[in-house]
Amino acid sequence: MAPPPLLTLQNITLTLGGKPLLEAADLSVSPGERSCLVGRNGSGKSTLLKIAAGDVEPDGGARFLQPGASLRYLPQEPDFSGYSTTLDYVVAGLGPTDDPHVARALLLELGLTGEENPARLSGGEARRAALARTLAPEPDILLLDEPTNHLDLPAIVWLEEKLASLRSALVIISHDRRFLQDLTRATVWLDRGRTRSLSRGFGEFEAWRDRELEEEERQQHKIDRRIVAEEHWLRHGVSGRRKRNQKRLAGLVEMRSARRRFVAPTGEAKLEASEAQLSGKLVIEARNIGKSYGERVIVENFSTRVLRGDRLGIVGANGAGKTTLVNLLTGALAPDRGEVRLGAALAMATLDQSRASLDPQTTLKDALTGGGSDFVEINGERKHVVGYMKDFLFGPEQARTPIGRLSGGERGRLMLARALALPSNLLVLDEPTNDLDLETLDLLEEMLADYPGTLVVVSHDRDFLDRVATSVLMSEGDGRWIEYAGGYSDMIAQRGEGVQARTNAKPAPVRTEDKPKTAARPKTAAKPRLTFSEQHALAALPAKMEELRAKKEKLQRLLDDASLYARDPAKFAEVSKAFAQAETELGAAEENWLELEIKREEIEG
Repeated sequence: MAPPPLLTLQNITLTLGGKPLLEAADLSVSPGERSCLVGRNGSGKSTLLKIAAGDVEPDGGARFLQPGASLRYLPQEPDFSGYSTTLDYVVAGLGPTDDPHVARALLLELGLTGEENPARLSGGEARRAALARTLAPEPDILLLDEPTNHLDLPAIVWLEEKLASLRSALVIISHDRRFLQDLTRATVWLDRGRTRSLSRGFGEFEAWRDRELEEEERQQHKIDRRIVAEEHWLRHGVSGRRKRNQKRLAGLVEMRSARRRFVAPTGEAKLEASEAQLSGKLVIEARNIGKSYGERVIVENFSTRVLRGDRLGIVGANGAGKTTLVNLLTGALAPDRGEVRLGAALAMATLDQSRASLDPQTTLKDALTGGGSDFVEINGERKHVVGYMKDFLFGPEQARTPIGRLSGGERGRLMLARALALPSNLLVLDEPTNDLDLETLDLLEEMLADYPGTLVVVSHDRDFLDRVATSVLMSEGDGRWIEYAGGYSDMIAQRGEGVQARTNAKPAPVRTEDKPKTAARPKTAAKPRLTFSEQHALAALPAKMEELRAKKEKLQRLLDDASLYARDPAKFAEVSKAFAQAETELGAAEENWLELEIKREEIEG
């Protein structure tokens, strides 16, 4: 017999601002259960979790927590007021029987000393301190609202392993697909104020959700057809006015009432990038660039070429210098040494992860139009700002809403809307997935797949990088950056491990005699070198690749002629064969060049 639930919510209702947010929401948490709470931004997930934590009182429904059961809640925006150090903040969350040494140990594991001033914490440090406070008591129930926000990849992997080792029941809200797939065994879907449950983890949720929506659509279609048939009977059937058929008339009234009560699923976001003219084939070329701040080396002797259509992902621990590297590659920051050359006809649009460019007093409409206009120009066409807002799931009534009153997810969608409205052939996205719901993430990935320009993206979202990136630039420490073909999983397969945490800024001093001998710089004579043939190939391959691309484009123009096959089938077959051969040769040349370039960078590094 299954143990009774530790926590239950039944028929929870809540109205905010005159609009029902939760109408019949249920939640049940059993001992050791691992659940995720999913739904669109604004659907009420965080509010339902606050009700479960006891921080918000619902308008109706019941909340029951088993006597003696311990519960801890991780909010999206923790309150540090009243605490002088991070250790004070964490220890204040302990119970009478909890061990304060565990709190200090957790802070150290998360890269904090406990002496930090909470008022001066970065977003990532604040999230780590809040996690330490939540995890230290090892409660029966953990309610986690976006626990991976502002964390780098090493911290996310650490958190996964930590949560997997706990006996606590989990309820998690997160936009990180990989995180949810690895940890959850049940899913609660909050949709239009109501909850539906799936007794399987997030990995199977999306297919189940699509089936549910398809079935709902079929049922509503049947009701619509029945209403049409009954209305026809009412207008044309003489018997419809007889007393014995009043029951049938009442049934029609009830069907109409049910149809009015039915709330269709919220419309999908429509993401479309405003495209500029094509850039040159070479977008960015960096040659032996370096950048340091004092004694700390951010980039050392780094070279790369970014070609039109590339999708470059940049990963590394917090503080590795990812944003600095992006600024160097895009010309926003000058290198200390080396040179960066930008290609011709570049039109760049950027998404800033800090959201710092958003003035909280500016209205949503003015943020999208720049003020003084009601229109946004997308791909040369003027579009009314309200219509553009709807594409990003904003209601018309939000046009004059100050940005400061938007949720984190809404601010994320606004930043995307601003970036995509700018004509561009180079998109630079710094943590674009922060605070976005999963469905908007799907649409962003589809838009980026169709985007004809070049993409440079900094992200800690492993699944997003696997779906979007064609190569990943990885921080290897000490200013070394190496590019790996494929997405994040491909990078791990080639490298043998994922992103590691940076060493503490003030490591314990190490005596010279205690340093491992393997740390000594190898002698020049023993240093591996490229062979003469490899050096020749590395120099010749870029020109060969450009030649093959030009050949492909020429053949493609011939194939684009719809009348070619009808005029000359033999020539069409000949051109098709030549196109396929050029494509194969180009792929082989690109792969060969990439392998040699990686080898050269490893040697020079």
